[in-house]
Amino acid sequence: MAERVHSADSPPTSAEHPAPKAATSSPDKPAPQPGTYVIQIPKDQIYRVPPPENALRYEHLSKRKDRRSSCRGCCRCLLITVIVLLLAAAIAAAVIYFVFKPESPNYSVEKVAIKGFNLTSSSPLSPEFDVTVRAHNPNDKIGIYYEKGSSVGVYYEDNKLCNGALPSFYQPTNNVTVLETALKGSAIELTNSALRALSDQQNKGAVPFSLKLRAPVKIKVGSVKTWKITVKVTCKITVDRLTAASRIVSKDCDYGVDLW
Repeated sequence: MAERVHSADSPPTSAEHPAPKAATSSPDKPAPQPGTYVIQIPKDQIYRVPPPENALRYEHLSKRKDRRSSCRGCCRCLLITVIVLLLAAAIAAAVIYFVFKPESPNYSVEKVAIKGFNLTSSSPLSPEFDVTVRAHNPNDKIGIYYEKGSSVGVYYEDNKLCNGALPSFYQPTNNVTVLETALKGSAIELTNSALRALSDQQNKGAVPFSLKLRAPVKIKVGSVKTWKITVKVTCKITVDRLTAASRIVSKDCDYGVDLW
């Protein structure tokens, strides 16, 4: 029997030595095409590009955040400025107090002459009060400018009887100024009970009134004048009769200031 001749490069095939099978790829993982590479990147390193509508929304929110940050910065600067100004004002007030040692002025009602009270008639009243007010400035280094726009009124209970004003003037240091002002009212109608009360009080020699004074003033400290402040004086006075010869039985005045 003739023998089968095999090429030297190709091994013989037999049942004992079967021919090797060609390499095949897994059905789950397709083999990459020539020139194609597969690169695996971890999920936490993937940067996604948002769609256009989300990008616009993100830009809008970023601008709002920037505006809020700017507003917070402005508010912070404003707060710091206000605190600095308040501290400076407090220091200036303390310096003025210790250097000039200001004292409150004193006010009192010295005399009252009354006319126009006819308690036996039912017609409206036209009361007149000629009031003498004493103003004392006890300060050694502070003067007081009394400006225009003051008001003086006399009240019986809650009824305003007459009104007037103080003249404008300058009160120097350590000075006492006596002011006379005429207060007039017209067509004042009081209830029958108020008229009876006035008559009874006059018979007893004790008729109570309230005098309210409001005066805009400027304080002169050295060569500097302050802004306008309002002096408020309320005096409780009691007279013995409702005539020009009336006499003050008792008086008590309270003093206050509106700085603004």
